[in-house]
Amino acid sequence: MFKVATLYKFVPLSDLTALQQKLQSICKALTGTLLIAPEGINGTIAGLPGSLDQALAHLTAMPSFNNLWYQYSEASIKPFRRLKIRIKKEIITMHRSKGSFMPLRGRHVLAKDWNQTLEQAALVIDVRNDYECRLGSFSGALNPHTTYFSQFPTFVDQNLMAYKGQPIAMFCTGGIRCEKASAYMLTNGFKEVYQLSGGILQYLAHTRVGQSKWQGECFVFDERISLGHGLKKGSCLLCYGCRMPLTPADLDADYQPGVQCKFCLKNK
Repeated sequence: MFKVATLYKFVPLSDLTALQQKLQSICKALTGTLLIAPEGINGTIAGLPGSLDQALAHLTAMPSFNNLWYQYSEASIKPFRRLKIRIKKEIITMHRSKGSFMPLRGRHVLAKDWNQTLEQAALVIDVRNDYECRLGSFSGALNPHTTYFSQFPTFVDQNLMAYKGQPIAMFCTGGIRCEKASAYMLTNGFKEVYQLSGGILQYLAHTRVGQSKWQGECFVFDERISLGHGLKKGSCLLCYGCRMPLTPADLDADYQPGVQCKFCLKNK
């Protein structure tokens, strides 16, 4: 059994090349992807439980990462093929990194309080991309139908300005996209923005099925493809022709494993 850690932290970082080399050494026994940028760190890493625990202990002992957010899950198969540590301009791409909006963040809501927030919010927004939303979401949540997260500010500007004075709740996979999304909205005059702390992963890890408002499965960026309650591997597959995640209902006569699916044909 492999242990998986999804992690992020917004923190000013410098000398990224030296940090990249240090992370390579710390995580040499692991697989996965870590992104580092002047604004922080983001990624998912996996390995045997002892190796992952040791790497995280070294990582969180570094002054920059002593309050690192991370969420554990498990995988019965190796979730990544190799280790990649990349230097980027942003750890989550919005193309709005210049300026001072990042110190503003939405109000974090714990998983145990999220159901109540869903009932009280005037609008609930799924901050993920369209191909992720189609596998599952919270009932009644607004899908922005973005292909890339960098399109989210345009969605806000064109569709949400009438809600500036009302409570808005938002969520994403692990919480990092909501950090930037809520910051952008608050900078642009929104008054009351709430975000699911730790994202869908935290909610699925700590909410019983009978009490859950989540419907479907949650897409993840590794070989497991999707997760359900208890962070158990879901039933979805990935089309290796067009990279679209597929539910069991998508496996129709057009589906050929490793070759094509109905979305490949539609895009052609």
